[in-house]
This record gives sequence, C-alpha cells and structure tokens, in this order.
Amino acid sequence: MITRTDAIMLKTKITLPLPKDGLVDRERLLQSLSDGVHGRLTLIYAPAGSGKTTLLTQWARSRSESCAWLALDGRDNDPVRFWRYAAFALAEVMPDPAAPRMLELADALPALSADAFLDALINELHGLSGPVRLVLDDYHWIEDDRIHNGLSYLIDYMPPTLHVTIASRKEVPFPVSKWLSKRECAVIDAGRLQFTRHESEQFYQKSGIMRLTPLQIDRIAERTEGWAAGLQLASLSLRTAEDVDRWIDGFYGDHRDVADYLLQEVLTQLPADLRSFVLTTAVLDRMDADICSLLTGDPASGDKLEAARRFNLFLIPLDVKHKWFRYHHLFAGFVREHLKRHQPEEWMRLNRLASRGFASRGLLDEAVDHAMAAGDYTEAGRLLEQHIPAVLERGEVSVLLRWFEGFPPAHELSLELSLLYAFVLVLTGRFGQAEARLGSLEATTRMLKESERLKQLQSGILFVRSNLMFASGDFTNWFAFIGTMLDDILPADPTYYMFNYNKTEPLVRRTALGLKGVLSADTEKIGALFMGVLAAHGWQRSLIHLYVKQSLVEGYYEWNRLGESRQMLQEMTALTEELNVPGLRLPLLIMKARLLIADGRTALAHDVIDEVLEAPLSLSAGWGTPWIHLLTAFKIRMHLANGQMPAAKKLMARLGLSAKDKPTFQREYELMTLVRLLGKQRKENEALRILEHLLPQSEREQLVSGIVENHILQALLKERLGQKTAALRHLHTALFLGEQNGYIRSFVDEGKPMMMMLGRYEAAVIRGESGGSHEDVGAGPSGEASGDYVRKLLEQFPMAMQETAAAAAAPASAEPLSRSESELLRLIGQGASNKEMAAELALSEGTIKVYLSRLYEKLGVSSRTQALVTARQLGLLS
Repeated sequence: MITRTDAIMLKTKITLPLPKDGLVDRERLLQSLSDGVHGRLTLIYAPAGSGKTTLLTQWARSRSESCAWLALDGRDNDPVRFWRYAAFALAEVMPDPAAPRMLELADALPALSADAFLDALINELHGLSGPVRLVLDDYHWIEDDRIHNGLSYLIDYMPPTLHVTIASRKEVPFPVSKWLSKRECAVIDAGRLQFTRHESEQFYQKSGIMRLTPLQIDRIAERTEGWAAGLQLASLSLRTAEDVDRWIDGFYGDHRDVADYLLQEVLTQLPADLRSFVLTTAVLDRMDADICSLLTGDPASGDKLEAARRFNLFLIPLDVKHKWFRYHHLFAGFVREHLKRHQPEEWMRLNRLASRGFASRGLLDEAVDHAMAAGDYTEAGRLLEQHIPAVLERGEVSVLLRWFEGFPPAHELSLELSLLYAFVLVLTGRFGQAEARLGSLEATTRMLKESERLKQLQSGILFVRSNLMFASGDFTNWFAFIGTMLDDILPADPTYYMFNYNKTEPLVRRTALGLKGVLSADTEKIGALFMGVLAAHGWQRSLIHLYVKQSLVEGYYEWNRLGESRQMLQEMTALTEELNVPGLRLPLLIMKARLLIADGRTALAHDVIDEVLEAPLSLSAGWGTPWIHLLTAFKIRMHLANGQMPAAKKLMARLGLSAKDKPTFQREYELMTLVRLLGKQRKENEALRILEHLLPQSEREQLVSGIVENHILQALLKERLGQKTAALRHLHTALFLGEQNGYIRSFVDEGKPMMMMLGRYEAAVIRGESGGSHEDVGAGPSGEASGDYVRKLLEQFPMAMQETAAAAAAPASAEPLSRSESELLRLIGQGASNKEMAAELALSEGTIKVYLSRLYEKLGVSSRTQALVTARQLGLLS
C-alpha cells in the first residue's frame, strides 16, 4: 500500500468507490464486462448520468482479480500527472516487489521521458503472474494528444495479464478498429446501459416507491429512455408527488430537457436547510466536513453531508472512511449553472471562500482553480507564485500552462508572475513565446529604479534566458544578454536557482542540462562564463551553479583534460560538503573514483565508493534504492575492470537484473553494466541482445553518450565473436559521434581490446590496407571519422605510451634513416595509406611494405603510431 500525502497526490483519485446501497443487479452488463477482460480493452461510452461509474464500481467490487482505479478530472491533462497517477493506482494493487518498483518509476517522472516511462511500465507489467485491471473513469476530461498516444501505445504492447477499461462520455480520440477487428475490444454504449423494464421495476422497488403500477413504471422508463440519472431523479421527485400520472405527463424531451426539469423538481422539494447546503457546496469538486463548514458557516456540515448521502442525493463517497465526497457531475453541473445564472455574486463569493479554505490546508491545486472560477485573478496570481515551486518539482508543467492561459488578456500579470510564465513556456518548448515575453520583461525592467525587486527580477531573467539558451541552442542572444549582467550584483531567487536538475542519472552529462552528452567548445565557453557570472553574484552553492560545474568536471574528463577535471572536482567537493542531493553527490563520487583510477590509485577509488555503499544509512540517507543501484552498477564496472569477476557477480545480484528481462531505458546504465559482465562471462550473444534493444531507445532519447557506449560495446563483443566487419561498422559509428564531441575517455577506458581494434580500424579503414575503406563500414559522405582523430586516440592509451617509451630507448644508436625512410615518416604523419605512399614515391605497394618493415626495425617499434611517437622523441620529424 502506498502512503503518499495530499501534497503529492490525492488518494481519493485512486480509491475504488464503495457501491451504493440498494443497487439494481445488472447481471447482463456485469457479465459483458467480465467477458471483455479476455481482450485488451473495454470501452463504455454514454452521456452523463448513464450509470457508467456505478456499473464499474459494482463490477470491480465483484471481481476477485486486482482492480486499479483512476478517477480523472480536468487537472489530469498533463502527461506527467496522468502517468504518475496511473502508476500510483497500479502500485495499490500490485504485489511486492513490483509495487515499490512501480512507485520508483512514478518518482522518476518527469526526468524520465513519457516514452521511457511507458517502456518501463510495460516491462513491470510483463513480470506479473496474476491479472490486473486498470479502470480509467471519466476519460472524457483528457484532451492532451500526448496522453492519448501514450495510452494507445500501452494498449498495443501491454501483456495479456493487463486489461484496460475506459469510461467516457465520448469516444476515445485514438484508433480502436484494430482491436475491434481482432475481437480484443468490447464496447458498451448508451443503448446497452439503458435500464430494461425489469431493471426499472427493480430500481423503484429498491427505492422504496412501492405504489407505482407496471404501466407507470413503463411510462417513466419510456420518458427517461431508461436513463439511470433520469430514473433516480424521478424517484426523488415521486416521493412527494400526489398525482403520479399527472406528474409523469409533466416532463418530456431529450436527456437535457428531462435533466433540467427533474433536477429543478428535486431542488424545489428538498428541505430548506438541505437545499441551502446543496446550493452552497455544489461549487466544490470534492468536499469534507471542514470545507463545507467554511462555505456554509454551519459547524454541523458533517451531519448535512450524511443527510444528503442518506437522501440518495447524488453524493458519491471518495474513500472508505466516508470523509471525502463529491456530487455526481450531472447534478453538480446543474446546480452550478443555476448559481451562475441566478446568483452570480454568490457563485463568486463561494469560490473565493473555497479558494481560501483549500489554500489554508495546503491544497493549492484546488485553491488556484477556485480563485480562477471566482474571477479573482489577483488572488490566483498570488497563489500561483506560492505554488509554482511545488508544481515544478512534480514536473506538471502542462498544469501550470493551463493556469497561465486561464488569465484573461485584460488582466496584467505581475512582472514576477510573467517571468514564471516565461519559464513555463521554455519548459513546454514554446521558445518563440518565451523569447517575446522575456524581451518585454527586459524592456520593462530597464525602466525600473534600482531596488531589491529589480535585482530579483534580473536574477530570474538571467536564469530563464539561460534555460532558454540551453533548451533552444540560441547561444548568440545569450552572449549578447550576459554581457549586460556581468557587473551587476544580483540576489539568488530560490524559485529558480535551487531547481533540482537531476533525479535519475548517474552522471550530469546524461541529463538535459548536461545536453545528454553533447560536448563542444561552445558548451565549454558558455558553461565557464555562466559559472563566472554565478560566482560573481555569490551563487556558488546554488544548485544550478553546481550542476553546470559538475557537467564541466565530467566533460573535461571525457576530453582527457584530467588536470582541469581534477581541479574543478576539488572545488565541487568543498561546495557540496553540506548538501545531500543525490543527483549531485553520486556523479561527484563516480568522477572522484574515475580520476583516481586514471591516476593508478585503484584501491583508493574503491574506498571512495565503499564508504557510501557499506554505510548507506549515514552517508546516503534519503537517497532511495534507485541511486544505490546506480552506485552499485559503477562499483561492478570497477570490479570488472580489475578482473574481479566473483565480486562483480555478487554485486550484480543486488540489482535484480537478468539477461532474460526486456531491456528498458529507465535502467540503461545498470543494463549496460550487465552487458559488460555478460561479455566477461563469454555470453556475447546475450549481451548483444540487450544492446540491440537499448540502442533505439537511446537514439529516441538522444542520449549521445549512451549511443557511443552502445556502439563501442557492440564493436568489442562482435570482434570477440570473430565478426570483424560488423565490429568495425559499430566502431566507425562510435568514432564518428565521438569525433563530433571530442570523446577520448569513452574509448581509452575500454583498455587494450579497444586499442587493438582502433589499430585495426586505422590500418584497414583510414589507410586502406587489405583493400578496406570508409565505404566498407557504411560511412556516408558526411560520416567519416578522420585519421587524425583515430591516431590521437591511439596515442592516449597508457599501454601504447608504455610500449613506445620502451621502444624509444633502443634507437639511440640506431642506424641513420635513409631519405626514402624519412619520406615514409613524413607520409605516415600525414596519414597516407600504403597505396598513397606508393604513388607519391613511384614505388610498388609491395616495396612500400618492405621499406616500412625496415623503418620499424630501425626504430624498434611495431606500428605506425609507435613510429611517429619515437620519431618525434628522437627529433626525426620537424
């Protein structure tokens, strides 16, 4: 069972409602629902008041299988919020250990993309042994295409143990014909939901209205067309009707006409105190006794709620303790329209009260909505400023966008709120609108007098424009803007500068802020300049400063600029001593260990990681299992690099991963670690299966560092299997991407097997020996890896340096080089192939090979790279 608070989620949304007393046994429909679970999907389409929720509640309560329930509303038009609640609902009915993993998956949002989330969700569902039913009630509220597409994807690929049931007032906006044609989709429409003659009779018998004749029941059923809400409304009115036949003759028309007539009848006949209570509380989407008392001014509102429930007044309990309730949407909608039309000032007053009441209890989602409904946009703006950090933390940016777009054009947002709007526009990818709003804000702030407020605004503008630059790649505008800010001393606004950018990744370079592995001179320059501005303003300990700094630590390491990486890491360590943010601390630990390993201090690197892994309660308090798993995965990689297989296998058992599992991007780093272990165990085919599944997912997420690592591992594994050409193709792709970003350590850290492969690639592809070429490895006109880059990589391997250093000692008294041999050295330095050398020197390729052998013998080396290094040490090259 999950124990989340209202600040994170509403438990009432994922609680299966209790069935009402005296329900009609609708066996024909219950059987249809039960028959439908043999397919993928059941759809229930019908107007409001047709009994969809009541039927589903009856059915779910009668089933022995687990039923996850999600009641939707207008706030759920946000993919992060929708899928988080879906995960919460499923976790409620899943067994251990699947339930905690489902909650971890929900917590990974929004850092995890919707695609990656759905893949992981489907993977978790595939691991279930028993059936699970997911009911989505009131799906008509959902209008976001991203949610529709995601749900369609889930239904396409979910395991047979899951069945999805959707109840909606309108047809779902994604295609279901393929499932209908395969008889995997059942549909219950409004016609089938209509009460039959027998069911209508049962209904009125259970309602306690025994004086109706069969003919009168037939006439009511005919007038209401068997509509559940119509029958219920009629039963409420008939309690006081003196002449039943005359009463039946008094209403006619379609559902809307009947509803208006009957609802008005019901309201008119209610006792005065209960009618007043209903008119007052109908503005609420959900209510308890406390919020009702605030609106009515009556401390006995709890009794009124109970009276309304006993009166069968369309009041639906939302939890098993009968603390929270809501009115049926049809009933609430009618009463609200009545209030708006006849008492508009009362409508606004009640919504203002509701806003204050919810705000006082920290339920700011409802507080903002009620302030907007009251037309109190100033209060809505004030609440929004207060609430935005929490909503950003949840990642529900579509909810924020809906609120901002709810302000009328005539209402002028405060500068602070307008800046927050610009930030939301950046986060939702509306860069043009964000730029326009920022431009307007900058123009306005230039006219403001010096003040603390102005500095806060400039601080926020700097942050939002920097995020716009990172998201859109618009470096030019940022450089122009930052030049005006260098000398200003600005305060740090915690709304912006303490935003946590990393909630899932072992390295900051893998996050969106870290540009997912993209490295360039521009990113280095911008990162350094941005950090300089932040440091000048005293923001060294702000999260954004630390995350940018950590990105540079990792970037310098990848570029093999170890001194700069080490220096910046020392600065990071001092700045983060008092912080326990795992998204920063874990990447810092990994980089500290990597640099120690690069210095040959492997034992100390193990100590750095063990200090956390062996004392998780003290040093990693609050981190959670996913972070510990990531650190464990890195520790496994260290063991593998040292050849410590038993230790690696023992730790791998803690991750709960198997080569038989369907690989999902959510655990990409851990799975790549499993691949390395499988490779060491000579299980190359199992390792390659995982890599082949992960590669398209990494490409979809645009994780450059992951794509490079994937191709590197595929190259090494296929080389070991003897698939030489395929190995070179994967290496070529890795080299092409690596050269674009200046990658070095991704190759060097793979050790001697990679050095040998690079040597073969340089000989076969760069120099064209054995007839090889770029075309042989699938290189297009713009997809070639340069010889200079490959040779630069080869020179970085420690073992290559050791070999060439040893070789350099021998030729001190070597024979002088001939003119032809000196020419060969010059051509080697230019990266010429044997064929090109032969053409330049007017010799045959066979003669060139003989001359090269003599040259290597004189220099005491065995390869071109070693020859170049040794020749430079001896001063044989200008």
